[in-house]
Amino acid sequence: MAHPPTIRELLDLEYVEENLYRSCAVFDEPYRLFGGQVAAQALLAAGRTVPDGRLPHSLHGYFLRQGSTFRPTVFQVDRDRDGQSFSARRVVAIQEGEVIFNMAASFAAPRPGADKDAADAPDIPPPGALPGMIHPRVPSFEFRAPDSGQRLPSRFWIRCTDGLSDDPLVHAAVLAYTSDISTGLIPLEGDGSLAGPSLDHAVWFHRPARMDDWTWQELTPHRLHLRRSPCREHRAGDAVPREPAGRPGRCARDG
Repeated sequence: MAHPPTIRELLDLEYVEENLYRSCAVFDEPYRLFGGQVAAQALLAAGRTVPDGRLPHSLHGYFLRQGSTFRPTVFQVDRDRDGQSFSARRVVAIQEGEVIFNMAASFAAPRPGADKDAADAPDIPPPGALPGMIHPRVPSFEFRAPDSGQRLPSRFWIRCTDGLSDDPLVHAAVLAYTSDISTGLIPLEGDGSLAGPSLDHAVWFHRPARMDDWTWQELTPHRLHLRRSPCREHRAGDAVPREPAGRPGRCARDG
């Protein structure tokens, strides 16, 4: 494949055998494998092994080795437990016999209960009032950002322009993909230093999301120490997940 695949192509995992899936989306790109892609595919593989009706509740992952866009990725799922309400899964992503990413994920059956935010959502401009922007690595998405002069925006609206199914697992996987698109450390770049790739990553899925509609991402760094930083990401729209991710120099998302 000479061009970057669409998000639908990336999420078209091949079933190999029980608990084993493979991404055959191999393409020519001058960058390392995008971490959000691996996280999304791992979550999708895990979600295909849980009882019907259980949706992602959280994921916690570690990026262990640099992945390649030139190689297929195999996802091996361990079914740790299926309880009455929750399912626990562990996934490893493998290229050429080496683990490049591991993840623990929790799935839960939806049930009625309180739905409250501890703090008010930030005062944000509507997407129609902001200029559009293009991200060179993610052709399936449209962006609207108030900070258009930055290398990457740390606050932006995003929506998927690919036709997505109504499967909530697919939308959760797309949300996981977008969760690694930018970093809160962009405003802190300077003196020749740039924000680097994620080291660890976590996402809490508080509410279902329609990722073919606008969702807001706002990433805020809390501390920079020893070239690592925890960041908090707030999302508004149909979904308000929060996440920590660790980046050298650079970002970990906390929520």
